[in-house]
Amino acid sequence: MAPASRAVVVLTLSVLYLCRTIFSTEYFSTVTFFNSELHKHGCSSPSEWEEYAADCESSILQLEDPDCEEGSNPPCESVFSLNAEKILSQAKLFIEQKKFPFPVDNHNTNEELAIGYVLIGNGLYDEAIKHFSLLLQGDPELVSAIYGRGIAYGKKSLQDIKNADLALYELSRVIALEPSWPEVYEQRAEILSPLGRISEALGDLTKAIQLQPSARLYRHRGTLLFISEDYVAAMEDFQQSLDLKKNQPIAMLYKGLTFFHRGMLKEAIETFKEALKLKSDFIDAYKSLGQAYRELGDFEAAMESFQKALMLNQNHIQSLQLRGMMLYHHGSLQEAIGNFKRCLQLEPYNEVCQYMKGLSHVAMGQFYEGIKAQTKVMLNDPLLGQKASSEYLKVKYLREYSRYLHSHLDIPVAEYNVDQDLPGNFKNHWAKNLPFLIEDYEEQPGLQPHIKDVLPQNFDSYSSEVQKLICTADHLGALMQYNTPGFLPNRRIHRAMGLATLEVMQAMHRTWSNSKVRVNGKTRQMQWRDMFDIAVKWRRIADPDQPVLWLDQMPARSLSRGFNNHINLIRGQIINIRYLAYFDNILDFIKDRILVYHGAYNPRGLLEVRQALENVNKVEDLLPIMKFNSKTRDGFTVNSKVPSMKDPGKEYDGFTITITGDRVGNMLFSVETQTTEERTQQYQSEIESIYKDLTAKGKALMLSTELGDADAVCNLILSLVYYFCNLMPLSRGSSVVAYSVVMGALMASGKEVMGRIPKGKLVDFEAMTTPSPDSFSKTAKSWMNLKSLPSWYQSLPSVAETFPSTRTMIEVLNTDSASHCPKKS
Repeated sequence: MAPASRAVVVLTLSVLYLCRTIFSTEYFSTVTFFNSELHKHGCSSPSEWEEYAADCESSILQLEDPDCEEGSNPPCESVFSLNAEKILSQAKLFIEQKKFPFPVDNHNTNEELAIGYVLIGNGLYDEAIKHFSLLLQGDPELVSAIYGRGIAYGKKSLQDIKNADLALYELSRVIALEPSWPEVYEQRAEILSPLGRISEALGDLTKAIQLQPSARLYRHRGTLLFISEDYVAAMEDFQQSLDLKKNQPIAMLYKGLTFFHRGMLKEAIETFKEALKLKSDFIDAYKSLGQAYRELGDFEAAMESFQKALMLNQNHIQSLQLRGMMLYHHGSLQEAIGNFKRCLQLEPYNEVCQYMKGLSHVAMGQFYEGIKAQTKVMLNDPLLGQKASSEYLKVKYLREYSRYLHSHLDIPVAEYNVDQDLPGNFKNHWAKNLPFLIEDYEEQPGLQPHIKDVLPQNFDSYSSEVQKLICTADHLGALMQYNTPGFLPNRRIHRAMGLATLEVMQAMHRTWSNSKVRVNGKTRQMQWRDMFDIAVKWRRIADPDQPVLWLDQMPARSLSRGFNNHINLIRGQIINIRYLAYFDNILDFIKDRILVYHGAYNPRGLLEVRQALENVNKVEDLLPIMKFNSKTRDGFTVNSKVPSMKDPGKEYDGFTITITGDRVGNMLFSVETQTTEERTQQYQSEIESIYKDLTAKGKALMLSTELGDADAVCNLILSLVYYFCNLMPLSRGSSVVAYSVVMGALMASGKEVMGRIPKGKLVDFEAMTTPSPDSFSKTAKSWMNLKSLPSWYQSLPSVAETFPSTRTMIEVLNTDSASHCPKKS
């Protein structure tokens, strides 16, 4: 769909899953927060799992009674109930199988050391520490005892972080005494990484690899590099691990995730499929495959992958959660609610599912259930020192807006104004996604019992004329769908913006026929903002999660500081796949501006810069050129300019391009528009001038049959939207609002848009990256495939009169028309 938000799509596969990777060694792991994943993957049956991966390699923790057979009667004793005789028996077995590290020449000492490791294996960490301490009283440099005590402290560090320092001290002593044992470096890395000391952990793993490379070590280092967002290096490590041991589905999955986070979706999909070849029942690979297809915009393939994950485990919470979120953003709200309900049955305190359930109910007009779910999220306060979830931060805004919508459910939309009604600081905080800390805020009134929820509306209950209106809206909305990775088709927004298009058409036709419109409780001539407000109201009601607000209606203090719409195109190694098609255009613009800059401030070095720029083929290649001038060494910004139609020769500030960083993987490439009061007034003056001319020519067109008049109107409509997109006046949804206005106004002029937006094209970025309104008009018309508007459009019912209130708007968005509307290509 055309963008609901200009925020970076950074795509949302969970890094936490990676953080639960195994850090096992030949002996045992000191970090156990990956164990639950191992059991889910089958590690409770080591022989079965070993045919897939190296994650369950032989470990000293696999304690077995050599005299006990599985399934015997009486059953085998738990390792926790071992008596002294059995502990000694296990210790002797360890010695025979050479299962403990740093053995010495003395058999009795080895037996004592083995007992300490058996105690660790039984979870008796305090007893193990005491045992090793006694041995160290006799020999302070008994390496195996130091190592064992460090391991035991490491195990205890999961309960008390103070023990982590003791573990690190002991392991560092071992390294000082025995610097050539890779396992010790790996053990120390396992202690360091949960403490957030990732660079030190990476150093230890690198040293371990230098001493003795292994598939496991490369996989572990790759995992930490992934957490550090160094996806290129992580991918190389996972590949090295796979080269050494091919049959590792988890390493293959992680390799796919590195592609996913770099925006290389097709490569990620192929790699996830390779993981499934290694392990056909790999739930997390199906889940990741589903998410990759979702980001690619392939709803059917994503659904199939999530379904396969849930067929393997119907209680897989992450798959239920991700499928539910995808269904919501596809406009299938009732199905989404089913997934969130199931998720909450399994995990009642899941904030994401609770928030999304509440949001889905509110979007469908089920305010009582929606606000109940929102309140549950609000009550889940983060613990002291714990970072609040994004759902917790957003939920109070959603609850307040939900209450507002409920209180206005049956009031005609033309009689009130959301931007004027909501408090300024509330809007400012909501749009900026700030914590809900608003001084002297007065809450919206609670739910009023006499205002009932929105009831389901059957398509057949509408008249045939309204049914035709709905089907037409579905068709028009689908023409706005972006054919670009990162944009999932959303049927609900298709219908909403299709209805917006028809309402704009009808309103513009009335205006050009000298009729007035009803706006904010007043009857008057329609202004340019009224035209856009038609689309804004439909975009708002389609997805109440996103604040679609006019930025110039924010508090004056917020505007004086500037309100930025910011888009990261590249951050580190994360590429924003939505805007890939525009990288070359922006790069050419930057290269041109660099030449202008050096021509003015570094004329002697201009030839060298020009020669260097000839070899620049991608944004990353600009980093060395930044060194040519001391002022740009750490980064630079480039500003685009937008020419005025009203005042030829005058230019306005467009968007700002920023490039910072010193190397590939440590760079920021971003664009932003800044909404200041002065800039807003400049653009609004331009838009008002064009709208005035458009109204005059539109009225003349009603009385004319000349093709030239229609072309002039078409160019004015596209020019007006060119400035709207460059202004970027809304907190969310500017692009789809703009395009629905374009289509509606063109239809009012007698032109129907038949073509779809080409692959990779984005309406707002097309306007922002073309040098003039004329060039934007030519580009847009090249794909629109404009035809004469069929006469039957004029006989469609009035959208504003058919759906006058929030209730009726939600009803029509909820209505299922799938089996009623003819499919159009």
